[in-house]
Amino acid sequence: MKSQHNVREMIAHNQRNKKGVSDKLVPIVLAVIAVISILTTIGILFTLLTETITFFTRVSIVEFLFTREWNPFSSDPKYGIWALIFGTLKVTVIATLFAVPIGLGAAIYLSEYASDRMRKIIKPVLEILAGIPTIVFGFFALTFVTPMLRSIFPELGSFNSISPGLVVGVMIIPLITSLSEDAMASVPNKIREGALGLGATKFEVATKVVLPAAISGIVASIVLAISRAIGETMIVSLAAGSTPDATFNLTGSIQTMTGYIVQVATGDATFGSDTYYSIYAVGFTLFLFTLVMNLISQWIAKRFREEY
Repeated sequence: MKSQHNVREMIAHNQRNKKGVSDKLVPIVLAVIAVISILTTIGILFTLLTETITFFTRVSIVEFLFTREWNPFSSDPKYGIWALIFGTLKVTVIATLFAVPIGLGAAIYLSEYASDRMRKIIKPVLEILAGIPTIVFGFFALTFVTPMLRSIFPELGSFNSISPGLVVGVMIIPLITSLSEDAMASVPNKIREGALGLGATKFEVATKVVLPAAISGIVASIVLAISRAIGETMIVSLAAGSTPDATFNLTGSIQTMTGYIVQVATGDATFGSDTYYSIYAVGFTLFLFTLVMNLISQWIAKRFREEY
């Protein structure tokens, strides 16, 4: 006991002597970095709120929330946000329907079927796909996907919902695959071995055992991918068009919330006008959409998380 006490005293003595300037500065620097990130978030929210409030002092919030016509550049401006929300949702739904089966299929293959060699090949390819700038995806949708679709469906417009929806889906596939594969990989092997020992096939283990066990991470990845699709800008700006449309038509030009913000921010509206302040109202609406999606993702992850 005496020797242990002496060792502890020596360790404490050495720590006191070795504690230099860096040990004192590092916690301060890290705290400042954390505070800066918090203040940045607060600043963004403050700007959105103040400018949005300014917009609603000029335009009725009832018109904004309960009408479906968006035409801020006409002699009789209309500010019905549902036209932009419909455009955003059309692209997002198409992207989700395209990306979820492919992303989940790739995740199941990587987790349950792929060899180590194949996994080392596919993983970097997915990372490269995730690293492609969205402007490149936009030009790909405009110059390749749209002409290909129009050769099959001649009634499809040069700007439409389907082409950007499919390409946004391609963009979010790596997100779904990576996060879902991580969730499946966290399921202990003893669960797989137990199912195989009971006579289950490899496919049954993957779909009826591993998939339900990792459902919280999988659903959270899908929700995050949807949030990413809602906030996509460059693809829809280039390939979707700039015509707000509150119908369910998928073949014609549309405009999303992010597409409208890009249009106005590039100089189509004078500073201080109603149209200028409308981008903050649209931005705040977009912020609420992504915030709700992130909160849903966190709730799902906590509610259905399995501890092993």
